[in-house]
Amino acid sequence: MAAVYENENIRIEIEESEIPWLKIFTQHTYKEMSEVPREIRMEIYDLLDTIEREMIDHYAPDKINIASFGNYVPHVHWHIMARFKEDSYFPEPMWGTKQREASLLLPDIGEFCERLVSRLKEA
Repeated sequence: MAAVYENENIRIEIEESEIPWLKIFTQHTYKEMSEVPREIRMEIYDLLDTIEREMIDHYAPDKINIASFGNYVPHVHWHIMARFKEDSYFPEPMWGTKQREASLLLPDIGEFCERLVSRLKEA
């Protein structure tokens, strides 16, 4: 998948989904967050904060979900998802049991990513 944003430490990608869903990966493979150098960990935490704030502002979701698993791919990465009471899985996680058929009318993820990248370049 093409990166929305990347630098020498991290890469941000879109997860194809009915909801706004981004993933942050480290550029180098680390199995656990504790293995990631401190400056890159701080960069990730700042990115999580920025993406969350931008998603709240742009989409007005009911909740933001942030998760890090890496059970299938042991490479540190984070999921940031804007959740809505009427999405197909809410209140379950997106990996959970589907609750309903949903068709959300949300602003385009591409537009959101352009806004986010602009914000990240300002920082």
